[in-house]
Amino acid sequence: MAQKEIVLTLAGLEKLEEELDFLKTKKRREIAERIKQAIAFGDITENSEYDEAKKEQAFIEGRIVSIENLLKNAKVIDEEDISVEVVSIGSVVTVKDLEFDEILEYTIVSSAEAAPSQLKISNESPVGKALMGRKTGEIVEVLVPDGAIKLQILEINK
Repeated sequence: MAQKEIVLTLAGLEKLEEELDFLKTKKRREIAERIKQAIAFGDITENSEYDEAKKEQAFIEGRIVSIENLLKNAKVIDEEDISVEVVSIGSVVTVKDLEFDEILEYTIVSSAEAAPSQLKISNESPVGKALMGRKTGEIVEVLVPDGAIKLQILEINK
């Protein structure tokens, strides 16, 4: 079965590469040292430090595999290919919430890069999906858990 292509911005790619490097170098060594210290305490059958370190090791190794798979299937968007005519991955979209008269600026990214607290929303999220392919001036209705919201696209940038 073919893996799904993951679209990343250059910044997203660099962030994942930095995390992978950190996990493979510093974090692996740190956990190995914790396991070594826990083993030095003696009987590991009832050693909570050992158990916790092994659980963290399993989590870190899983995250490493996950990031490696993301990177293996990544397609990096060239900033030159990002249109200012229509919303696409990599677009910075300024919208006006018509109900609350609030201006918001979203960056549309892939699900691998999404960080809603930083207003980096996935192209697969309800708002991201509704904005994709739309143009400046359009009004978009988005179904969200609280109901429907209307957003007017004010500006599209790179």
